[in-house]
Amino acid sequence: MRTVDFAIGIGGENGQGIASTGDILARIFARRGLNLNAYNAYQSIIRGGHTFLTIRASDGPVRSMGDKIDVLIPLNQDAMDRHLKLLTAGACAIYDTEKVKPGTPAAGVQLCPIPMKELTKGNKLAANTAALGATLQLLGIESEPLEAVVTRQFKKKGESVVAENIAIARAGYDYAANNFKAFPFKVPKPGKGLGVITGNQATAMGGAAAGVKFYAAYPMSPATGVLMWMAQHARQLGIMVRQVEDEIGVMNMIIGAAHTGCRAMCATSGGGFALMSEAIGMAGMIETPIVCVDVQRAGPATGVPTKTEQGDLWQILGAGQGDFPRIIVAPACQIDLFKTIPELFNLCDKYQCPGLVLADLLISEGTSSINPDDLAFNVKIERGELILPNSNGASVKPGSGYNDNAYWRYKNTTSGISPRAVPGVPGHIYTAATDEHDEDGTLISDEFTNPHKRRMMVEKRARKMEAVVHDIAPPKLIGPESAQVTLVGWGSTEGVIREAVEKLAGEEGIVANQLPIKWIVPFHAAEITRILSRSKHVIMVENNYSGQFARYLRSEAGIAAHGHIRKYDGEPFMPHHIVNAVKEQLAGKTQLSVPVHEVLA
Repeated sequence: MRTVDFAIGIGGENGQGIASTGDILARIFARRGLNLNAYNAYQSIIRGGHTFLTIRASDGPVRSMGDKIDVLIPLNQDAMDRHLKLLTAGACAIYDTEKVKPGTPAAGVQLCPIPMKELTKGNKLAANTAALGATLQLLGIESEPLEAVVTRQFKKKGESVVAENIAIARAGYDYAANNFKAFPFKVPKPGKGLGVITGNQATAMGGAAAGVKFYAAYPMSPATGVLMWMAQHARQLGIMVRQVEDEIGVMNMIIGAAHTGCRAMCATSGGGFALMSEAIGMAGMIETPIVCVDVQRAGPATGVPTKTEQGDLWQILGAGQGDFPRIIVAPACQIDLFKTIPELFNLCDKYQCPGLVLADLLISEGTSSINPDDLAFNVKIERGELILPNSNGASVKPGSGYNDNAYWRYKNTTSGISPRAVPGVPGHIYTAATDEHDEDGTLISDEFTNPHKRRMMVEKRARKMEAVVHDIAPPKLIGPESAQVTLVGWGSTEGVIREAVEKLAGEEGIVANQLPIKWIVPFHAAEITRILSRSKHVIMVENNYSGQFARYLRSEAGIAAHGHIRKYDGEPFMPHHIVNAVKEQLAGKTQLSVPVHEVLA
């Protein structure tokens, strides 16, 4: 049960310090033990364009940015015009009285005009700092935490900048205390502090925990944050980080590193992943384990570079020509990204195949609170049947990859898994043939393309997937089995669907449950069929136009959903989008609901 649940919206244009203001608020709320979720809707330009950051905080679980804005901080007229209409009774708007005219708010909305020029001493870049001070006063937070976080935020710019911003924050704080009514709810006193993390940071930390020693990338939003974290901590963690000329080079580099026994990883977005596809097929052919993260954004082509979407599923499923094993996973949130990366590396090493992660801008650039205890870096690392040289340079004891004392890299085993020797192990070949090959790595087309050998090798690689499904957790139904409707989602929609289910029960009297699906390949078809065959009304929820996962579900399990909720306007779902769609579909008005993001209308 939540006793505190509020959201702050900061609007303006790129270059007005919106992200830094959000960072300060996030740290203050997390240090007081509040759970939070922050999402920044911004444009793909350095300055200008409309930007709107939403940060929601609560003493209960926060799985999405929610449906409401309680404190609006419009830093320009455009932000006021777009968002004032969304405020309801009890909310307030804090704005520069000289630059912004409020219009007519809804009944019960408090307007809080501030003379920014006077409070900031003419510093045009510090209006957000003054508004920040006023916001914390209205929330009942004492000024000391603000000063501490402002100091941390600006310390790299020197003592004079720190002192100036603290003074401006205090001025905004005092002005609010003397001129505005207190806010309807208060932030609790400090409790057990929480951390703050983005999904890109969580991905990079998960790689470090997994033992990644080589990271390569070409900067591409919204995956660039992984590269930035890796580069920042490379020397400390002993990770070689390379910014490569293009994504083709990136994938070839990490395959080369992984071939030598090094755990290697990269992250990109859909356009960059498209360039990697042929090399991913090479990793499948030479049975080399790598991990690649696709942080999805709106496409096609360069699409909408700073907006979210779940549009890359079929690209990931078909990456690389031909048939070969791959493991595909779509984590649900930031902490899930952190925990999934090491698990995926262990699976890829065991089954000697590529591992592909489907994230998206919503969770990768989004911010959430995190319990520091959940960031466990002492994870178990399993390398599978990997043959390494021992300390004196000799090879380890021969394993099942031998026949008459000869090592066969691609031996046709019952499991399909062949012992893997890395370069440098004495007495072992370490062929990496991208053409089809025999068990010892000899190309089958060198003399005669033997159809029996080709069939054998295709089937050998394919047999790996028969076992992978038993090593990953099947999806579980969340909520009562006798629900009126079952909402099925994948990846980042889990949190917002969970909140929609709560709203349906609490506000609409509709009993719903949900089936969140994380592991895409291999697919738990039998378990999913068992669950959904008992469901009264199945509705698919996904962030794309064509219902990519609905098509995949039908192809793998033969299940056709009764209804669909699809959003492809570049912005993520809000709980009420799903609630309203469920209501209209259960009423028989439609089988396809396409909500549009009202905040940016």
